[in-house]
Amino acid sequence: MRKYLITLVPVLMLSLQPGPQAGMSAVPLPPPSADDLKPSVSQEHVEQLVARLLTTHHYRKVRLNDSLSSVVFDNYLKELDGNKAYFLASDVNSFEKYRNNIDDQLINGELTAAYDIYNVFRKRYQERNKFVQENFVKPFDFTVDETFNTDREKANWPKSIEEQNDLWRKLLKNQSLELKLTGKADTSVVNSMKSRYKNLDRYMSRIKAEDVFQIYMNSFAESLDPHTNYMSPRSADRFNQEMSASLEGIGALLQEDGDYIKISDIVPGGPAFKSKLLTKGDKIVGVAQGEGQVVNIVGYQVDDAVKLIKGPKGTTVRLQIQSNDAIAGAPPKEIRLVREKIKLEEQRAKKEVIEVTQNQKKYKLGVITIPVFYRDFEGARKREEGFASTTGDVQKFLNELKAEKVDGVVVDLRDNGGGSLTEAITLTGLFISRGPVVQVKEAQGDIEVQTDPDPSIIYDGPLAVMVNRFSASASEIFAAAIQDYKRGLIVGSQTYGKGTVQTMVDLNTWLKESEKVGQVKMTIAKFYRINGSSTQHKGVTPDIELPSAFSAEEYGESSQPSALPWDQIASARFDVTRSLDDKIIAKIRERYEQRLKSDTDMKQLMADFAELKRAKEKTVVSLQESKRKKERDDAEKRRKSISASAGEPVATNDSTTPAKDPKDAKAPKKDLYLDECGKLLADYIAFTKNPQ
Repeated sequence: MRKYLITLVPVLMLSLQPGPQAGMSAVPLPPPSADDLKPSVSQEHVEQLVARLLTTHHYRKVRLNDSLSSVVFDNYLKELDGNKAYFLASDVNSFEKYRNNIDDQLINGELTAAYDIYNVFRKRYQERNKFVQENFVKPFDFTVDETFNTDREKANWPKSIEEQNDLWRKLLKNQSLELKLTGKADTSVVNSMKSRYKNLDRYMSRIKAEDVFQIYMNSFAESLDPHTNYMSPRSADRFNQEMSASLEGIGALLQEDGDYIKISDIVPGGPAFKSKLLTKGDKIVGVAQGEGQVVNIVGYQVDDAVKLIKGPKGTTVRLQIQSNDAIAGAPPKEIRLVREKIKLEEQRAKKEVIEVTQNQKKYKLGVITIPVFYRDFEGARKREEGFASTTGDVQKFLNELKAEKVDGVVVDLRDNGGGSLTEAITLTGLFISRGPVVQVKEAQGDIEVQTDPDPSIIYDGPLAVMVNRFSASASEIFAAAIQDYKRGLIVGSQTYGKGTVQTMVDLNTWLKESEKVGQVKMTIAKFYRINGSSTQHKGVTPDIELPSAFSAEEYGESSQPSALPWDQIASARFDVTRSLDDKIIAKIRERYEQRLKSDTDMKQLMADFAELKRAKEKTVVSLQESKRKKERDDAEKRRKSISASAGEPVATNDSTTPAKDPKDAKAPKKDLYLDECGKLLADYIAFTKNPQ
């Protein structure tokens, strides 16, 4: 791909500033104080630079105007107070004077809105912290029949201190009841809650002007698209220098998400990946060393959380997790992981041979699982023989599977978040003759067609590619190319839809400041299939869609409000193979739909997913212990039922009973999706050999 040269072009725009809204009784704003956070001159310069960079060179050609200003304003309030628990309605009304002039401030290097709003937030936080301390003098009464709505996204900000106090009473009671239902005594619950908010207070006291600036600038950057970010000097250093260190331990990348530590990615081959007990988006609320006491990490900064979670190879860490798909009222689950150093070998592709019986005939199928598209770029540059690469490993496996005379091959890309674009292209080349694989459109409008130049085909037999909602980027490029060439059957669920390209910009290159000023990650291009359709937003729709618990509305690119839209460009020139046609796909789909009516496992899985969806839509929970316990037990039964149906290991919520490693099981759990994919590939083979 081409190198991208960024030049700065001044942007000058004007917009009108509206007057404040009227008609609301106000609780007085906290007065300014000497310890209010203030911007630096350097931050004002960075603000102007980032505004020019993103409005001039981001893929989405945006103008700084009142419309964008309003989005940034809403984003900032959401970042500071997403649960609408700290600000009062009168506070938010007083901030409205900034709604339509943030664009002017970005252009002029003014940070009045950012710091005025944050300083009010900090004072409201201090008021709430005092309320919290006053309410943990004695345990709550859990015999009272009342409820709490855990979904605050569409709620209104409290109109009065009294209304806010009642909200916080219920919020604290709900959190306390969650702890009580794990078996904690009342005094232990009180102590745990005090510890939780002490941690949060420690976290808040450590927030500096640099952190406020990062939150504010990301409210702007992420209004353009979800993958554009500003990183403060400290965050940039952690991103660039400590990434490899953060991969040691459990093999998960962490980030702060409000008061929580969230798993932003799972490293293929690490303990978290192999356990299948953690997913992206899960929140870690507690950490314990071996059999030691659990430390509540709500309110921790990510650096402090990493120190607890990392540890010597071979030691055990216990994590209390709030799942990203947890039903309202469900308690945290506890899992155990043995720390280890992640090796490249663990991330590499693996091969196995399975047998599937379909229509009273046995089929021998090769399965190649690819966790990530890896490539040893240094080894490739030096032209080292046998350097690690996805394509090299898969080519070796395909030759071995052909020698074993398999009837067909499955390439498993489930949960593969991407990796090397080069590998996605060369891997496609193992299954097709030379031809285009992906198109890249730059911000300036130039289109580059990236092609597999090798005319040889390593495997030309029946092929199926498995994908799911978390197959992204390079995985989508490979699956899309296989589908467009009609080279194989795509099976699973709609993929993630991440079809954008980012570049890192070191802001010190442009600003001659004496101190570090951070970096910007900016979207500069989009991927398109060879048929001209973008992989952005829509991803790849499988030929045969299997049931999934993850909806496009909740997970993936399409769930992000600022995601770049799907669009289309001209198709590249390519020759479709004769491996598969629409008639055969229709027959396979018809056979699958007939099987759904009688397959007990698949019917149960679909029923469980439907029940899970209904349960997740219920966000109001009881604050009465007896009712809440029943809600929790019902939710736990549903979760276990779904995990069992899908063939996944189940983590226990009983802290005295460790979750079992799947390797310890006497017999491997059935992978329902792989089993069904095998049947679909068997149908494909049968229809190809005996057309009806």
